[in-house]
Amino acid sequence: MQNTAQTRQEATRTVAVLLFPNFSNHCLANAVEPLRAANTLARRSLYRWQYIGLTRETLTSSSGLPVTPEETLARHPGGDYLLLLPSYDFQAQATPDTLRALRAARRRFTTLAGLDMGSWLLAAAGLLDGRRATLHWDELDNFAETFPEVEARTERTVNDGDILSCGGGTTAFELMLDLIARHHGPMLRLEVAALFMHGERPAPADLPPRLSDDHLVEAAVSIMRRNVEAPLPVAAVARRLNVTPRALERRFRAVLGRGPGATYRALRLNAARRLVEQTTLSVNEIATRCGYEDASALTRAFRGTFGTTPRALRKAT
Repeated sequence: MQNTAQTRQEATRTVAVLLFPNFSNHCLANAVEPLRAANTLARRSLYRWQYIGLTRETLTSSSGLPVTPEETLARHPGGDYLLLLPSYDFQAQATPDTLRALRAARRRFTTLAGLDMGSWLLAAAGLLDGRRATLHWDELDNFAETFPEVEARTERTVNDGDILSCGGGTTAFELMLDLIARHHGPMLRLEVAALFMHGERPAPADLPPRLSDDHLVEAAVSIMRRNVEAPLPVAAVARRLNVTPRALERRFRAVLGRGPGATYRALRLNAARRLVEQTTLSVNEIATRCGYEDASALTRAFRGTFGTTPRALRKAT
């Protein structure tokens, strides 16, 4: 029998995105695209999301994108996450009816997340009393003065257990990456980030002498992804980042729980799997593109990791 943690990891998490008039399309895309990418990379539905509103009337973003809610907040049965996305006119949106609806929804959703100006509505509904939160920094001082019972933080994202918040735009992307890492591990987080070229580092000559563990790992993974066809020795990757191989090993294990060599192999095999599923290239050609001597070498490594061969996987897709 699977244990509870394993079953929970495999379950599809449900996300409701509550939109308001003049919502930020940039923030919306940064919230849902990482979830879509996680599903794509995992090849199963890790996340399922819906766009909802206070009514079913079409809402238009600040840049003119129309979105018709699939359901209303009052009628939504609840789920794992409720993401609030007000952007402009947020104070006018803090009506008594809206605040009552948010308080009622609090009982149906496990976690609430304020994106952009979402924390303002959560605070106005009394849902942030004694809690830590952030929002768009242009309004952070006003937020702190208006809601002294909330611990306003000058951070890009804030995780206060079952209350999450971020400042909007790119910080929404970072918040979702953090959730993906929490649910499914740091390796999937890195792969999702890499799809959007997030965390790409500058040329080695421009690197500072000391990067944080997370940034060093991101920089190393970027180098690895650019050198899949002709893999570099781990020592060469370390030299490009001005660290010793031992330091690189230590910091990879601290962030990912695996060494740089194992991470490099995983990146190459994941690239091979994508080519098997998404192209008609021969297994020999895929082996060459992913740094393997021949089809036999790729097939052995592929079977050891995925439990099947490239040809069998292609027939099954």
